[in-house]
Amino acid sequence: MNVEKLFVLTGAPGSGKTTVVLRLVEILKRMGFSVGGMYTREVRSSGSRVGFEIVDIATGKTGTLAQVGYGSGPRVGRYLVNLRDLEDVGVRAIESANQFDVVVVDEVGPMELKSHRFKEAVRKLLATDKPAVLTIHYRASDELLDEIRKLVGGKSIVVTFENRDRLPMELAERIKDVLKGGA
Repeated sequence: MNVEKLFVLTGAPGSGKTTVVLRLVEILKRMGFSVGGMYTREVRSSGSRVGFEIVDIATGKTGTLAQVGYGSGPRVGRYLVNLRDLEDVGVRAIESANQFDVVVVDEVGPMELKSHRFKEAVRKLLATDKPAVLTIHYRASDELLDEIRKLVGGKSIVVTFENRDRLPMELAERIKDVLKGGA
């Protein structure tokens, strides 16, 4: 992948990575670009986080990424990862990337990395020349995360409280330049 077409966001939990990505998607769509991929969001009940949902950006299809409780699936902290929904919703969204101008993967983190199919889909995306926006867990360790960090050579964008409001438009302008052949 041309590193100029890869935008990697990182930051502490709660810093606003997903919010930046969702605002970026809205701006890109208003600019006339098609956006595919997936994002995750918290599921709360009575004020407490009880899990995470995975959402296909293009179709709106949702699935359960992880939830508190008992059952089957890999455990990450107090959550059980639902590999079936991760692959049926998230991996399929990434795999359909070739039909979109820009692809988003929010997030490449500990839960998603439990799926070999997810890792394979991200690697295939990275092998294309498609503009991509990835959020990565700021301290997770995995071979794929090491590959992504090496690819961007320390040029990850750290989302903070101070920059999260201006980042969506800044990124949209950079991506527009890439798509228009300016980068």
